[in-house]
Amino acid sequence: MAKIDLKKQLSDLYSPSVREVQIVDVPAMNFVVIDGKGSPDDTPYQQAVGALYSIAYTLKFMLKKAGTDYGVMPLEGLWWADNMADFAEHTKKNWQWTALIMQPQYVTEKLFQESFDKLKATKNPPGLSAVRFENFHEGLCAQIMYLGPYSEEAPVITRIHEFIHTNGYVLRGKHHEIYLGDPRRTKPEKLKTIIRQPMIKK
Repeated sequence: MAKIDLKKQLSDLYSPSVREVQIVDVPAMNFVVIDGKGSPDDTPYQQAVGALYSIAYTLKFMLKKAGTDYGVMPLEGLWWADNMADFAEHTKKNWQWTALIMQPQYVTEKLFQESFDKLKATKNPPGLSAVRFENFHEGLCAQIMYLGPYSEEAPVITRIHEFIHTNGYVLRGKHHEIYLGDPRRTKPEKLKTIIRQPMIKK
């Protein structure tokens, strides 16, 4: 059974340049999603991520048993604050977030519900009850690949925002990150994170 490489198929979205900011038009895609508030270092966020991966792998193995194999996609995060002045490293407790993992087009809401029920009946990980299946259309965005620790992203975010303004766009939507590295196993300076910002023409 051949394993489908979704990141390779969607390389324009999941393998951006590390040198220059690029414009992408992100189509509507399906995700498993969970919302929360507070620092990513705190237990609720860690439990949310665990619940997302649990259901993503449950879906993968259900489909593999049916004859379709693919690699689970990376964790993504939408980040914001009610007062954007709070969106700084020292005010993480005020951050709001949506954690999500993209699903291939053959994962339907019906299949999601089957996997949810199966997982709840067996492991029922903390945070599972808040996981949902959602279609998300992000549209026009600017993005770049960032290499380094999460705590030092600010200059790259500023660069993306300047690119957007310089090219006649304005920011919209939420700050978006896609995590291609595992901070538990990767040195901070070698972490790969896609930084993405939705935008719209002035």
